Amino acid sequence: MDPATLETRFLQGRVALVTGASRGIGAAIAIQLARRGAKVACVATTAETARGTAEKCAALAEGARSYGCDVASTAAVAELVAEVQKEMGGLDVLVNNAGITRDQLLLRMSEEDFDRVLAVNLKGTWNFLKAAARPLMKSGGRIVNIASVVGITGNAGQANYAASKAGILGLTRSLAKELAGRSVTVNAIAPGFIATDMTAGLDEKAATELKSNIPLGRIGAPEEIAAAVDFLVGPGGAYVTGQTLVVDGGLSL
Repeated sequence: MDPATLETRFLQGRVALVTGASRGIGAAIAIQLARRGAKVACVATTAETARGTAEKCAALAEGARSYGCDVASTAAVAELVAEVQKEMGGLDVLVNNAGITRDQLLLRMSEEDFDRVLAVNLKGTWNFLKAAARPLMKSGGRIVNIASVVGITGNAGQANYAASKAGILGLTRSLAKELAGRSVTVNAIAPGFIATDMTAGLDEKAATELKSNIPLGRIGAPEEIAAAVDFLVGPGGAYVTGQTLVVDGGLSL
């Protein structure tokens, strides 16, 4: 294999775990890591919903598998991470992407909606960081947490979501300091508006108004978030840790 090929397959034989991998940003990330040669553990609410992504990954690199897990359950996540290590031979990259929204103005937001968003988005990320820290310390691995520009700027009607994503930024910086001595990098990506199922449902007027607030004048693609992950887990990201990479077309300027 020539050096150029080795460069593009820098995750050859490595194991990457991606949560929220059934569609959108998570699926794009999983597929990109498979292009780099990784054996990807595609995690979603059920193994069945992640199977399509795992099949696409398997076509690019051998060893991809799909897994189901309630990311808000500490015990379930610990069991899953142990299973991935056993079945796939270790763990080298963790991408925490799983997340939900339950938008409502604060005065109308229920306690259940606040708690569930924090449980999935913030505690779910903590659960995987906790379970994966030791194996990643052994491999000198990479961690990327998917936050949101809303965690930086806030957004009316998304107090729960913004709080969860801001919490992820704090987790990222703290864990980066804890794991740097073991050569583990920990970074976050804060996407802006990305073309997902949510934005696909916007009518033409709403979409036009949304784009008018973005300096680059368009909604981003899931593959552009995957490209940012690609950088952080690749050779170019080896000396980057504790950082938040904002990928929002200039929205937060």
